[in-house]
Amino acid sequence: MTKSLAEDSEIQEDYEVFRAIVEKFTPAEAARRIRRMGVPEDIVRRIVERHEHECIRVRDMDEPHSVYRDNRMTWYTGPQSGDRNWPSLEQSLRDKYRNEDAVKAVDDASTKVVSLLEHPKLAEFSTRGLVVGFVQSGKTTNFTAVMAKAADRGYKLFIVLSGVHNALRKQTQIRLKNDLIAANPELWHEVTTPERDFGERGNAAAYLAAKDQHLLLVVKKNAAVLRKLNAWLGTAHEYLENCPTLIIDDEADQSTVATKKINPLLFKVLSKFPKVGYIGYTATPFANLLIDPSVTEDFYPRDFIVNLPKPIGHQGTEVLFGREPLDWEDAADVPGGYDMIRRVPDDEVEDLKPKNKKEAPTFAPALTPSLEAAVRWFWLATAARRVRGTGNPHSSMLIHTSVDSGVHFGFVPVLKAFRSRTLDGLNRESRKLLDDLRLQWTEETAKVRADDLGEIPVSFDELLPRLHDVVRETTLVVDNYRSKDRLDYDSGPVTTIAVGGNTLSRGLTLEGLVCSLFVRGASAYDTLLQMGRWFGYRDGYADLPRIWMTDELQGWFRHLATVEAEMRVDIDRYMTTNENPMTFAVRLRSHPKLLITAKAKMKDAVKAEAAYGGHLIESRYFDVRPEGKSWLEKNARAAKTLIEDCLSASSSRVDPDKNRVLFKDVPHEGVTRYLAEYEFHRKSTEADRRRLLGYIEKRLRVGALKQWNVAVIGSNDDDAQRYKPDSTIDIGMVRRARIDLESGIASDEPADIKTLTSARDTTLDLSLPSGHEQPKRLEIEKLREAQVPDVGLLLLYPIDPVSHTKATGRAPLDAPADVVMGTALLFPHPAGEDDKIEAEYYSANLVEQDDVDALEIDDEEEE
Repeated sequence: MTKSLAEDSEIQEDYEVFRAIVEKFTPAEAARRIRRMGVPEDIVRRIVERHEHECIRVRDMDEPHSVYRDNRMTWYTGPQSGDRNWPSLEQSLRDKYRNEDAVKAVDDASTKVVSLLEHPKLAEFSTRGLVVGFVQSGKTTNFTAVMAKAADRGYKLFIVLSGVHNALRKQTQIRLKNDLIAANPELWHEVTTPERDFGERGNAAAYLAAKDQHLLLVVKKNAAVLRKLNAWLGTAHEYLENCPTLIIDDEADQSTVATKKINPLLFKVLSKFPKVGYIGYTATPFANLLIDPSVTEDFYPRDFIVNLPKPIGHQGTEVLFGREPLDWEDAADVPGGYDMIRRVPDDEVEDLKPKNKKEAPTFAPALTPSLEAAVRWFWLATAARRVRGTGNPHSSMLIHTSVDSGVHFGFVPVLKAFRSRTLDGLNRESRKLLDDLRLQWTEETAKVRADDLGEIPVSFDELLPRLHDVVRETTLVVDNYRSKDRLDYDSGPVTTIAVGGNTLSRGLTLEGLVCSLFVRGASAYDTLLQMGRWFGYRDGYADLPRIWMTDELQGWFRHLATVEAEMRVDIDRYMTTNENPMTFAVRLRSHPKLLITAKAKMKDAVKAEAAYGGHLIESRYFDVRPEGKSWLEKNARAAKTLIEDCLSASSSRVDPDKNRVLFKDVPHEGVTRYLAEYEFHRKSTEADRRRLLGYIEKRLRVGALKQWNVAVIGSNDDDAQRYKPDSTIDIGMVRRARIDLESGIASDEPADIKTLTSARDTTLDLSLPSGHEQPKRLEIEKLREAQVPDVGLLLLYPIDPVSHTKATGRAPLDAPADVVMGTALLFPHPAGEDDKIEAEYYSANLVEQDDVDALEIDDEEEE
């Protein structure tokens, strides 16, 4: 590209006019309007190209990772000077976080999500997406930012579906009021309030007719509430025609999927709007990823999935429990977890929760040694936090043993009596009590050192003067559907021990949670993971969280950490394999004792093939810095050696045309030697060398992948640079330009070519019917299964190191090498049970799609 689009000063003034029009109209309409203003066609074309380029820059940002359907053209380029909602929220976040990196992360992630919505001025649209975060990781902040930016661009009605409990709905409404509405109250009308869920509100038209005002509804996923909402919306049909609506489904895996009442009612709400975007938010997307995509009345994220990165300072499953190494990982590189989990012996469990429902009415919990140790640690840790005087001013403890509300109330007299005895001992300066407390503090702080986590060490003698007040001020709160007292963090700093069940098991934030005792069982991944209220940020006390639980529960959470890591790798593979939510299903590892999600939500799931069966793995990233020269040359040498192996082996050579060479029946040794020498860029997580070689080794043991077909793919362009690895091969190099992010790309970032392989190349070793059109992806899969069921395909792409291009949004590769060697591998689907692995996986049952083929690209040659 001879001139940066962003630096094209000749069009700057007209471009600013265009951008102002895009605020209110679609890009196509904006282009028509500036034409009518007399702007020359050449200038219009350059303006549109620049806008498309900026949209692509946003859509293709590395973080957060995302995948979207149909390679759709996006429209949102980020906040603009006239915005009001986002700048106010941004300032609020700066005041709250006092960390520019954290604010920028929220800005980038929310911009990415908004870019994947439709322009509010389109005549009709219905978008369905999913944002995957971590438990207690700031998902509410993200969707608040998305709402602010969508409101600044013209979305009018915002409906937040906030779980199934009043406490979470109230908490969400208060946060949106404080963070989003308070700074610009004249721009918003709250149809619901912290005290009132949606009820009878009169004629909806009276609300929707108001211009320049956004409407906010925060509603529970409750059948009675949703029926009222549907009836209310039905009174304003004509106003809904031009009412761009954004529905945020918080805890989108709960009640939304496969429920007899809530699911149909939610779909009726969506169906009311000709212009609607739906975004599900969850940290446990297991149910959402197993929905049958062919059921239009359901909520499969067919348009996009965004995988939020793990925030800095967030303590999640890996941090607390560690996890098992994934197939391609070295165990030494896998997080082992901090030493924060304490054991509740199995023989204590019967004193902490009833064995069954029949026993619950007469059950009386006891102060077991584990419970006593946990409560004492809570007091010690809270006293230490007061010495530090940093971070969250609240301090909470969670006791979660049973769903039965009567059991919850049974803990109150036990804990009150223990608090009284402890206060008495502190007043008397009981030597035994003080020695026990000192020993516990010394042992615990030796296991997790404060300075290792950037916290200030506190000695026992420093915290002791604070301990009496901590114990005295500790409140006991039972939070369940029967209790009148609820957790309240809005009336000043709180020091509390909360006992509860379902109301404390999802979505609700326990502020300053430092200690937990948890022996509640669960049958499914999502249920269990959401109960982990101890996940989150621990600013000022990262060294102090402790969790008391049984060995079995600890093992389950360690398994969940492994499932989460594997799931996120699968989602990230969308980005690097050019798949989309309708062509590639995320795999979820099963467990012998736990369901992935509720049985009703798994009814459409199918067993999934593990590892690489049926997948195309290809080079996408290349290090084209001067420092990357030796890496590029090493890969080129590895390809030359492989070609020599193919020529010397007993494989047959076929030249389909003058610029493509095919070697059939190449022994696997040459391929595995190549993969041991060729190095994919580290960002290509799906192409890890150890994982690839390990998978091939597994397949070899059952008689597959012994033979490979290897091809060298060239260009038909007569002007192409030549690739001559030996005296018998002379082909043109292909051009693969990089995505041009201009100033938005860091100098040490690799060149991203997005896609290497074309569909026709994956049929090179197949016999196609005479006169048949180029087969689509699913047809190719069937042909390969019939003709080469156990044979792998390896494609070598000698890439022109310069790769000039005129394509919008692309830039020359400009690599410091004679040739850039790209590699693609296409693995056959495993036949029967020949791909034996220890774990079993499930995924969504994707239907065949006739839309854009993920492999269909044209070689980037100049016309």
